[in-house]
Amino acid sequence: MADQENCVPPIRASKTKRRGSSGAQPLQSPISKKRVVLGELTNSVNVVLPQKSDPGVKSPYGKLEDKEAPKTDIAMSYVNPHKCSYSRSLYMHLHALEMEANRRPLPNYMENIQYDVTKNMREILVDWLVEVAEQYKLVSDTLYLTVSYIDRFLSAHAISRGKLQLLGVSSMHIASEYEEINSPHVEDFCYITDNSFTKEEVVDMEREVLKLLNFEMGNSTAKNFLRIFIRVAEENSQPSSLLFEFLACYLAELSLLDYECVWFLPSVTAASALFLARFTLFPDEHPWNLALQCYTGYEPSDLKDCVLAIQDLQNRKRNSLRAVRDKYMQHKFKRVAECHSQPKIPASYFEPIDEEASIR
Repeated sequence: MADQENCVPPIRASKTKRRGSSGAQPLQSPISKKRVVLGELTNSVNVVLPQKSDPGVKSPYGKLEDKEAPKTDIAMSYVNPHKCSYSRSLYMHLHALEMEANRRPLPNYMENIQYDVTKNMREILVDWLVEVAEQYKLVSDTLYLTVSYIDRFLSAHAISRGKLQLLGVSSMHIASEYEEINSPHVEDFCYITDNSFTKEEVVDMEREVLKLLNFEMGNSTAKNFLRIFIRVAEENSQPSSLLFEFLACYLAELSLLDYECVWFLPSVTAASALFLARFTLFPDEHPWNLALQCYTGYEPSDLKDCVLAIQDLQNRKRNSLRAVRDKYMQHKFKRVAECHSQPKIPASYFEPIDEEASIR
């Protein structure tokens, strides 16, 4: 009986197309993989998600609200301001946005709000949206905003599993209208679901999402913070490494799949991805330094839970959801999805940074 409940229904092929100058035209290289039709999913969990070791651990949301703002004045003494492409005011603005409760999802909405949607369904949806974003060549900011909209909507409204894919494409259309120069049409998103939803249904769902957002579509995401943190890291290291940058982006994008990572603020996720990328490439050297600690405001111990959660995703051997991994297996991303970290991170790496510590 349990085996039957854990059985995923047959996967149906999904069509894709891209808008051309003379109207909507099919892509020359359509998706060859078959995709899950979310409306047919059972209520089972077929992918084992990492569980919190201590159910009594307080959400980092509450923890970080009492935390001081990042000490950027101190950090600037370690960074050459003439070479950096970020500003203190930008970082402080993003940090202020992420601290607004109405701009982030509830960390336990699956347990307290949703009755028909499961963690596994969310993971499948995000995996599918990664592939949709690749097919339409959407920027990564669009994907991050899409997932943010989905989680925030699910934190406020209980929906049936049959509407989850509708929420996904509607959120992606809103995000693409905000981030892209040439965003796909509503009809494109209908088509990519095998026309499971009409244009009117997508528009109606968009209206509900925008109402929830109060039409404030901008939001800080892990990608925003990661751009800044990478620049800080590179200012205090050897010459810029695309391998390091792509690996950090890959790890941050993996976190989008995991519902447990909803617990963490975007800045924590970005800092943790950076920490793990450095550990993966240089396992014998401390992955954090005083400049990063001062600029981000996070000590290594603040990042431990998130780092371990992302490391579990990175080193997971078997996973039927491979859109993020396949994306970063491309040569243009230097195949960073092949990189795996050592299974155990030394406990000393999560201890406070000594001011005497050397900076990479």
